[in-house]
Amino acid sequence: MQAQQLLNQLRFPELDEVRQYLRSLSTHTLVGVGAFAALTTYWYTTRPKALKPPCDLKMQSVEVPGGEYARRSALLDSDKHLTHLYNDAKTMYEFFLRGARVSNNGPCLGARQPSQSYEWLSYSEVAEKAENLGSALLHRGHTKTKDQFIGIFAQNRPEWTIAELACYTFSLVAVPLYDTLGTEAIAYVIDKANISSILCDVPEKARLVLECVSGREHSVRTIILMEPFDDELVAKGKDCGIDILSLSQVEVRGETLTYNWVVCFTTFGTKFVFCCLMWNPKGAMLTHGNVASNCSAFIKVIEDHLILDHHDVHISYLPLAHMFERVVEGVILVHGGRIGFFQGDIRLLMDDLTTLRPTVFPVVPRLLNRMFDKIYGQANTSLKRWVLDFAFKRKEAELLSGIIRRDSIWDKLIFRKVQASLGGRVRLMITGAAPVSATVLTFLRAALGCQLYEGYGQTECTAGCTMTVPGDWTAGHVGAPLPCNSVKLVDVAEMNYLAANGEGEVCVKGANVFLGYLKDPEKTEETIDANGWVHTGDIGKWLPNGTLRIVDRKKHIFKLAQGEYIAPEKIENIYTRSDAVAQVFVHGDSLQACLVAIIVPDPDFLPGWAKKRGLEGSYGDLCNNMDVKKAILEDILKLGIDSGLKSFEQVKDITLFTEMFSIQNGLLTPTLKAKRAELRNYFREQIDKLYSKIKM
Repeated sequence: MQAQQLLNQLRFPELDEVRQYLRSLSTHTLVGVGAFAALTTYWYTTRPKALKPPCDLKMQSVEVPGGEYARRSALLDSDKHLTHLYNDAKTMYEFFLRGARVSNNGPCLGARQPSQSYEWLSYSEVAEKAENLGSALLHRGHTKTKDQFIGIFAQNRPEWTIAELACYTFSLVAVPLYDTLGTEAIAYVIDKANISSILCDVPEKARLVLECVSGREHSVRTIILMEPFDDELVAKGKDCGIDILSLSQVEVRGETLTYNWVVCFTTFGTKFVFCCLMWNPKGAMLTHGNVASNCSAFIKVIEDHLILDHHDVHISYLPLAHMFERVVEGVILVHGGRIGFFQGDIRLLMDDLTTLRPTVFPVVPRLLNRMFDKIYGQANTSLKRWVLDFAFKRKEAELLSGIIRRDSIWDKLIFRKVQASLGGRVRLMITGAAPVSATVLTFLRAALGCQLYEGYGQTECTAGCTMTVPGDWTAGHVGAPLPCNSVKLVDVAEMNYLAANGEGEVCVKGANVFLGYLKDPEKTEETIDANGWVHTGDIGKWLPNGTLRIVDRKKHIFKLAQGEYIAPEKIENIYTRSDAVAQVFVHGDSLQACLVAIIVPDPDFLPGWAKKRGLEGSYGDLCNNMDVKKAILEDILKLGIDSGLKSFEQVKDITLFTEMFSIQNGLLTPTLKAKRAELRNYFREQIDKLYSKIKM
């Protein structure tokens, strides 16, 4: 009785009112309330969770003691650089062996014919082919101490990687060649490295080699062809003192030979094994340790948020002659993943993507820009554009809170098609080689719903030296130093960049830094200082959160007539933010008091952009329209003002050009950087005409 009285005293009148209210509701209403509560509970329990960053995003790098303002990755527990991540993978040959083991001899390299599915070689089949090729190369006199350079002159295909693995196996040095260098540069590379054996994919490239060496002394003794060839080519080879052999013939010969190849790669940790001849051309000597550390550092950054394994598939289409693609392939192989090669025609890449359905997709800014333009180009009405922008804003809000996914309502309604165009399974993308606009990067991170990282580097530090980290999906910077290296900024007084202010030339030191340039001690000393720092020629700025922003370029600065220093690449990066602009070349010199520019309008965006301004016509007509030129000039000048360009950094006049700068027309390097000397010569007539009008 006393207990009941106590309970009555503890009753709350407010709860009685709630009970009375609930009793008054109809059954349908109560069911609705219950359903709403269930849905709310379901949403709270199943809503996507933000990835936990691997470090404090407010301080992603740590200053290294020593008074040089150097910084290292916050992912490290000490100032010691990361050299490897897996104890059984310290060389690139061991990378492959580990991949073969963890994949349980699964598929390794794949290729396809038009309209067909991919056909795969297993890890053991790849290893066997590499051993046979390597044995045959030894039989022809190549050793790790004599005649060690092997040329590879081919597009991306399984045989490229097999040839490289053959070099790994027998301590030989792979020297990539590419036809965009031109015959003079190819001849220079052959002579510089004293190459005697070259693997080519097609007869046309073998003919190009013969053209390079014909009528003079040369080192080439053997050309090994991956594709069929005729007797005429064999005869031309004999005239030059060169044997033309088929790859299949060489592999069969290698299979009959016996070598104690197990002991041939014991010195891989110190021996240089890659000789990347850059477009200058200069031969960058890279070791197994360089490449292993760079691959390991990338894996270290993402390992807590994206675990790679034998299920991962990589699409190989970026040139294997450059280290960016080679490092990505190393990351895939060490985890037992598979590499599918594109058909060799970049125009068929989308078909390759939908057939292969890759999970790993490295990209360059130009491709990202094209994807962005295509998506917005299809939103060709004001309503479609509004819906696209609204969906992007919703996904961007999730992105900035750390959530990356592709199963939201906006993915299903709006972004499903663009995700499907890449095969529908991409979960990792990385971009490098050139700057990418913050607008494009943020949009595609949201639209594609995968982890998209931006890196920065150069061949001299293997590939990358900084990279964005998981959880930091903001744009406008290239991330923090990788765990394999430190980064410091040094004064560039003539441009008013001072390390004490967190600005200066980017310098890199670490396990990924190259040995130097092949047979060129003078260039090596210019690039690597006495303390082992590589001077990149890029100007960087430390941001408050410990990430790096590339703001300028030291090597291409010039003076105007009045003595002002100009960094044209900084200006070009600003002007390309205009929707109407695809490419820009800014020119000036010490004989002129102002700048001019050659602009290639964006063919996808220009018609719509011009129409909003009351201007219509074909792409060619618009490029010849003075009103279009005036509108583009006004737009880029406004961007320059908004970005803080000084008056002398703004162009005075422009010419519109309809052909894109490309590798094929010799105006871009194979890494898609501007060849400034070639651009200046190519457009000399237009440049002179612009200056003559300004003087009038």
